[in-house]
Amino acid sequence: MRKTALVLIASILALTLAGCAAPAASADELRSSEPRETALPLPSGDMGALLEGNGAFAFDLYHQVVEGTENLFYSPYSISLALAMTYAGARSETEEQMAQALHFGLPQNRLHTAFNILDQELGARGEGAQGKDGEGFRLNIVNAIWGQKDYSFLQDYLDTLARNYGAGLRVVDFIGAPEPSRITINDWVEEQTEERIKDLIPKGAINVLTRLVLTNAVYFNAAWESQFEEGFTAPGPFHLLDGAEVNVPMMRQTEGFGYASGPDFETVELPYDGHELSMVILLPAAGRFETFEGSLDYGVVKSAIGALQHTQVALTMPRFKMETSFNLNDALSELGMGIAFEPTVADFSGMDGGRDLFISDVVHKAFVEVDEAGTEAAAATAVIMEATGMPAQPVEVTIDRPFVFLIRDMETNAILFVGRVMNPE
Repeated sequence: MRKTALVLIASILALTLAGCAAPAASADELRSSEPRETALPLPSGDMGALLEGNGAFAFDLYHQVVEGTENLFYSPYSISLALAMTYAGARSETEEQMAQALHFGLPQNRLHTAFNILDQELGARGEGAQGKDGEGFRLNIVNAIWGQKDYSFLQDYLDTLARNYGAGLRVVDFIGAPEPSRITINDWVEEQTEERIKDLIPKGAINVLTRLVLTNAVYFNAAWESQFEEGFTAPGPFHLLDGAEVNVPMMRQTEGFGYASGPDFETVELPYDGHELSMVILLPAAGRFETFEGSLDYGVVKSAIGALQHTQVALTMPRFKMETSFNLNDALSELGMGIAFEPTVADFSGMDGGRDLFISDVVHKAFVEVDEAGTEAAAATAVIMEATGMPAQPVEVTIDRPFVFLIRDMETNAILFVGRVMNPE
């Protein structure tokens, strides 16, 4: 897909310069006169509709990006949030296709209000809780817009992003200094994710035709409510789909967790400190991974979570760490929003009043580390647009084969991250 200008949304992919790195560009911020809206009324059912749609998109996307990968990790929430900011400027058939692909079932104004309220709810999580690094719990979700100086964006569009996403317009010179502008944005993403997401925007993605870059970054750091003792960690077998085994560090503890079992898979929920967020592990029965994964959708996840009961569990699971990156153009096109990537057809006139903008790239990068203390996770998304009681015996759960996991907000059931582990080595 041709690369010209507008970079929207961003989980930020970093770029390397050939030769000497260009200095970062300065970015003055122009704030809309509209403040971030708080204490908003929300029509009954709107939050449920947003969460249902976001959950459906999370697993539609899973099936698109899992092909050709081994281990997988991404943030559907970051991607939905970044694309929601883009969607605010979409009109006509572009708007309709994006709504269908992203499962945005609410009218524009109510959708952005619901995202705003959910964002503020998530931002209040973890008060007094601990992070896995001994510092405080962190769940930071931030947005920023980067626009070409002297380019005219519609005030209504900037007001929508300011009111609902807290994003001001940071003015840069893509035309005169594209590479320093790229470095500036990447540096911002790296800072917001505590240096876990580096070089989000690749070299060449920003050029003299770029007019707008919308960025989103998510950073999460939390301790387990019940931590694993490092002394109990020991090498153990993890069974791969091809029948081979690898020896990896396996963590162990016996504790009360949410647990459910069925004929096809088991579910275990590990809360984080503060009991507001958790990791949910879906462990398919031996030999059933492909069948389970083929039928995996948000309905399966909701049913599994709904069946959880507090049970004493002797849990064995691997430590793991991974970093992944994606270009989501093909996946999003397959989900039905291909028109947004067509330079002569896309309609983002809600951004600038014309029909000169289209999405040239949507990039996403994510990081996760799970160990005895807890979980650290980060993600960023970038859309580049161009101008054209206890039982006597505990249930034993040994996670020694490929599994799917997610990180959710327990109160709202918002799915923040989704992943799978095929080989933790």
